[in-house]
Amino acid sequence: MLTKIDTLVSMLFLMVLLLAISTPVSAEPQSTACQDDTNVMNYTLNSPFEKNLKHLLDTISSSTPHNEGFYNSSIGNDSNQVYAQALCRGDVTPRVCQKCVENASQEIMEECTSQAAIIWYEKCQIQYSYLMFFSTRQAFTGKYPDWNKKMRTVSDPIPFSAALKSFMKNLSTKAAFDPSKLMFATGNIKFSRTEKIYGLVQCTRDISPSDCSICLDFTLADLEGCCYSREGGTVFNRNCNVRFELYKFFDDSTDNGGKWRIWVAVAVLCVSTFVLAVLIWYCAIHCRKRRKRTQKDEEKSENAFLHDLATPTGVTITQQGDLVGSQELSFMELSTIVAATDNFADSNKLGQGGFGSVFKGVLPNGKEIAVKRLSRKSWQGLEEFKNEVILIAKLQHRNLVRLVGCGIEGEEKLLVYEYMPNKSLDMFIFDSEKRSQLDWEMCHNIINGIARGLLYLHEDSRLKIIHRDMKPSNVLLDHEMVAKISDFGMARIFCENQNTANTRRVVGTYGYMAPEYAMEGLFSVKSDVFSFGVILLEIVSGKKNSGFHLTGQAQTLLAYAWRLWNEDRELEIIDPLLTESCPMVEVVRCIHIALLCVQEDPADRPTMSSVVVLLGSESLTLPEPRQPAFSVGRVVQIDQPSSTDASVNQLTISSISAR
Repeated sequence: MLTKIDTLVSMLFLMVLLLAISTPVSAEPQSTACQDDTNVMNYTLNSPFEKNLKHLLDTISSSTPHNEGFYNSSIGNDSNQVYAQALCRGDVTPRVCQKCVENASQEIMEECTSQAAIIWYEKCQIQYSYLMFFSTRQAFTGKYPDWNKKMRTVSDPIPFSAALKSFMKNLSTKAAFDPSKLMFATGNIKFSRTEKIYGLVQCTRDISPSDCSICLDFTLADLEGCCYSREGGTVFNRNCNVRFELYKFFDDSTDNGGKWRIWVAVAVLCVSTFVLAVLIWYCAIHCRKRRKRTQKDEEKSENAFLHDLATPTGVTITQQGDLVGSQELSFMELSTIVAATDNFADSNKLGQGGFGSVFKGVLPNGKEIAVKRLSRKSWQGLEEFKNEVILIAKLQHRNLVRLVGCGIEGEEKLLVYEYMPNKSLDMFIFDSEKRSQLDWEMCHNIINGIARGLLYLHEDSRLKIIHRDMKPSNVLLDHEMVAKISDFGMARIFCENQNTANTRRVVGTYGYMAPEYAMEGLFSVKSDVFSFGVILLEIVSGKKNSGFHLTGQAQTLLAYAWRLWNEDRELEIIDPLLTESCPMVEVVRCIHIALLCVQEDPADRPTMSSVVVLLGSESLTLPEPRQPAFSVGRVVQIDQPSSTDASVNQLTISSISAR
C-alpha cells in the first residue's frame, strides 16, 4: 500500500500536470540580445547601474500586469540611469503576464551584463537600456525563434503566400489603428475547405499608430522572407511582433472556448494554492538533507572546475588541490601577482571590462605583465575565464597575445598576459592625436597581422576557433606596433568538419557582428571575416562604424563605403592623414577586400586564407563585391522612413529595408 506521503506526492504530480496542461506558459526565452557600447562602461557588478536595473525590473514585473500588459519606467541619474519596458501578448491573462515578465526579468539578468539588452518569450518581452528609447520607433531586423525552422512547407505555396500576405496586412492595419489603443489584433482566414490561417500582430503602445504601421510593414517583410511558404512563422521585433499558424494559438475570450478556459484558469488557481501548501510541507521535511548535499555539490563543482582547467592544458593537480603548471601554462602564486601590481593599485589600472579590471604589473625578474582580475561574483565571467585559459594556452602565434599564466586562489581568479605598451588599436585609429603617429606602412602591417592571426585561429592552429568578438579594442599593439588578437572569452572551438554553429545567447559587440549572428545566432569563420572587414574600413577611414551617422555623410560606414564604391569615388573614404604616405592602388585594394568581407551572404565572403593571399598580391584579380549587410541588429532612432539606408546611434546599427 502507498504511504500517506506517497499518496500526497502522487496527487501533487497529477495536479501539477493539470496545471501545466491548462495554463501553458513558455518558460524558455526565444531569443536574447545583449548590447554593449565600448565607450560607455557603466555596467559592472554591484555598480549603481546594476542595482538600479534590478530595482527597475522588480517594478516592471509587478506593474505590467496591472497596466493592461504594457509598462515602461526609468530610475537613476546621469550615467547610472536605466530605462526599461515590458510588453505582454494582448491575449494573455494578468497572471500569465506577470509570470512571464518575472521569468524574463530573471533571465535577462543572468544572460546579459551589458548596458542594453532585450529578451523575447512567446508571451512577453523585456528590454532595457542606458539610453532613452520610449516613444521612439526603433528599427531592428527580426529575430526568429527556433520553431520557425521546424515548420513544414505548405503543399501549394504560391496561393497560400498571396492569401497570407493580404491577411497579415489587414491585421496590421487593424492593430495599428485599434480604437482601444491596445495595438493588438488577432484573426483568421479560410484558406481552403478544411484549413484556416490564424494570425496575431502587436506593437508596443509607446509609439504612434503610423510608427506601429511602419514597424509591422518591415517585420512582415522579414516574415515573408523566412516563412511565407511554411505552415507557421514568427518574427519578434523591438516595437512589434507578428505570428501566423494553421492552428489557433491565441486566446479569443469572445467565444465559448475562451470563456471555458477562463473558468479552467480560476479552478487551476485554487488547485495551485493547495499544491503550493503541499510543496512547502514536503520540502520542509527534506530541507536538512538538501543543505548537506548542496555543500558537497559545491565542493565537487569547484574540483570539476579545476580539472576542466587542468585536463586540456597538461596541468596536474596535487593531492592538496594545488595546480602545477606545464610548459603550456604556468600557475602563479597570488602573492606574486599582488606584489607585481602593487596590490592592484589604481595607478596600475589599465582598463575596466564587464567581467573585471586589467592592471599593469612587473614581475621580480623585471618582466612587464597585464593582469585581468575577474570580478569575484561573476559566474558569466567565470565561464569566460575558463574558456580563455583552455583556448589560449594551446595557441602560440606572433599575432595572438600570449597568456603568461594564471592564478586561482580562494575567490581570486586572475589571467596574466604579456604587456602591450601601445595598448589597443582603437586608441590609435579613433584618436586624432595618436592617429597622426600611424603611416600607411604601419596600418598595412597591422591589417596583415590581424589577418594572419585570424587565419591561424581558423585553419592553422591545433584547434579550429571562432573568435566572435573581433573589434579594434581586442587588437593589442606591442612595442613594435605588431598587432596581437586578444580576449578569447567569447571564442568557440569547432570540430574538424564543423562549419557553422548556433547559439540562443548572442554575445559580442554590435557594429562588428555579422548579420546572421546578430539576428539568428548563427556563427562561423565567416562571422570573423565580416568583423575583419569592418575593422579594415575603420583603419582606412579613421571612422567608427557605430556612430558614423554623426558625420552627416551616411547612416553607416558600410553604407558610405558602398555608395562611394558604386560612384567610383572610393578615394574619398581614405583618412586625409594617410594620403601622403599611402600608395593609392594598395589602399583601394584594401577597401575592395573589406567590401568583399562584409557582404551580407556569408557564402559570398572570402576565407581568411584568401584574404591573406589577396592582401599580399597586387596581381590577383578581385571579384566585384555585392551589397554589404547594413543591418546588424542594432537599436536606432529613425526620424524619417527610408527604403535603403540604415540608421545608427552610439549604441547600435540597424537596417530599415526589407531583406
